[in-house]
Amino acid sequence: MDSNTLLFFLFSLFIGALLGAGAYFFLSKGKSVKSTTTTESTVLVERIEKVFKVVMAEGYFTEIYNYQNDKSIWNLIKDKKKALLIAKAKVLVGYDFSKMRYHISETDKQMIVDFFPEPEVLSMDTDYKFYDIEQGWLNRFQTDDYTSILNEAKQTMNEKALQSDLPRIATNQVQLMMFQLAATMNWKIDMQLPEGNKKELEEFSTYRPTDAGVDSLKWKSE
Repeated sequence: MDSNTLLFFLFSLFIGALLGAGAYFFLSKGKSVKSTTTTESTVLVERIEKVFKVVMAEGYFTEIYNYQNDKSIWNLIKDKKKALLIAKAKVLVGYDFSKMRYHISETDKQMIVDFFPEPEVLSMDTDYKFYDIEQGWLNRFQTDDYTSILNEAKQTMNEKALQSDLPRIATNQVQLMMFQLAATMNWKIDMQLPEGNKKELEEFSTYRPTDAGVDSLKWKSE
């Protein structure tokens, strides 16, 4: 074997050793890299309250909310940020019976209602997603911006739910529940509401999507 062949052979061994060591180092490093995720949660119970809230209607809503904010700097530079929010919500409407005022007449088996609350949104389960977020160099989204957008979108959803037929359906359902429950116990319900309370609830008693088999509430003024 001449000197050139020997040098080539030794050089090939050296290159092969380097490649082998590099491959071993790369593979062993990949195996040695570990990803560890640590989470910590603290749950504090602030208070527990007894409630008497009954759900009477359930509705599903989708809201498309466009947000845009324009900022002008010295009337020379205009910078804007905008976002598209799509919100889906399941809204539960019913009554908080702890707000109802009544008294009992056991002699003639009557429950006299002196004040009846309006239907209200008892729960709202929401799911929000942001799309098409654009922001400028100076006018950028901050954490408070997202919080404000979500709060405003939730408030709008709450208002739309109360403007829908959910409150009327809830009123129809609560009439059915109250009168049928009283009838099973041979009791009667007498709605002796003040004029103001009566007018507040009359608008919710005009829509009856189903025939509940119960006469409309007969208001009896004091």
